[in-house]
This record gives sequence, C-alpha cells and structure tokens, in this order.
Amino acid sequence: VQLQASGGGLVQPGGSLRLSCAASGSIFSLDAMAWYRQAPGKERELVASMTNGGSTRYADSMKGRFTISRDNAKNTVYLQMNNLKPEDTAVYYCNVEGKLRGLGSPFASSGQGTQVTVSS
Repeated sequence: VQLQASGGGLVQPGGSLRLSCAASGSIFSLDAMAWYRQAPGKERELVASMTNGGSTRYADSMKGRFTISRDNAKNTVYLQMNNLKPEDTAVYYCNVEGKLRGLGSPFASSGQGTQVTVSS
C-alpha cells in the first residue's frame, strides 16, 4: 500500500492549509486513518485520527483549529488546518490501517510526509 501526501507549504500565521493523503494498492478496506507530525528535534506526535465509523480524536493543541475527514471512495484522508501558528511547523505524515485484498491481511502504512511551515 502506498500513501501520497500533498498540500503542505509555507503559510503565514493565522493562515490555512489543507493536506491530503491518498492510499493506493491492493486495499480491501480502510480502518483508522490518522495524521502525525514531527517538528525538528521533537518526537512524532498524533495530530488527529478518524475511524471508519467516523469517530475522531485530536491532540489538545489542535482542537478547534484542525479538522480531519476522509473520503472512503477515494481512499483519501484530509486535514484542514486553520489559524495556523508557528509552532505548527513540522513534517506531517499520514498513517493508514486496513485490510488487503485476497486473504484480508491487516496492514499499516505511513506516507513520506509533507512539510508545513508557518512563518511571517
């Protein structure tokens, strides 16, 4: 399973970005989809996650500013980021769990990451 993340870039404080991550390959079904981020010198942290039933979870510092969503028909997860702050600067990674076609074996895959830089 391959993941292609996009949508990162340079934005001013208070601005918005929308990240996308499309999964491709021998996918039978997708379960949890999530976004993580890693800033320089820091550990990777969970930003938001979403189950296939639509339940969401956010890190406290992102609540009210970030929104995770998914399009199961497109095997894609999105992250709408509003009111961005300099401390949101990081590489953002998507992570997907699901089952493969055929035997229905479970899989977990992470994307290559997309850089988000918040600076004036």
